Amino acid sequence: MEEKRFCYYCGEKLIEKSFQERMHRYCQTCDRIHYENPLPAVAALVVNQENQLLLVKRAVEPAKGEWCLPGGFIEFDESIEEAALRELEEETGMKGTITSLVDFFAQRSPFHGALLIFGYRVNIVGGEMKAGDDAQEVGFFDFNNLPPIAFLSHQALLRKEFGNYKKQNHPK
Repeated sequence: MEEKRFCYYCGEKLIEKSFQERMHRYCQTCDRIHYENPLPAVAALVVNQENQLLLVKRAVEPAKGEWCLPGGFIEFDESIEEAALRELEEETGMKGTITSLVDFFAQRSPFHGALLIFGYRVNIVGGEMKAGDDAQEVGFFDFNNLPPIAFLSHQALLRKEFGNYKKQNHPK
């Protein structure tokens, strides 16, 4: 991920400066620290009545053509739970309700930088399953026959919720 080089307030070149024992990007003209905070994201863990997991095959980078949990970034005007349900519907056509927070993980992405991913257990309450938004395919998979899962945070959520999910080596 490329570093920010210019102040988004005045356009001047940023420098590196230590504040509270941490290095930050800093604008001398505005006298402002440019904090690099993690981007918040969500993932939905959906299991059907046949005890199969819902996955989407990504149509965009990162991990284009690979399988993952339905999910994405939280928009400015929505709650974390609303984002999880919106992403589920956008990517799979399915409507759901949140049943529980599984966990959350901090992760570094070479594509987006620092991320904070919240995983929710979701029950399906309607909709029609179809790949949409940034998904090539969508489908339910038996736990003993899951494809490789693209993101380390999604793998960690599966281990946390289902215990026996094996860790995979994956750079994303």
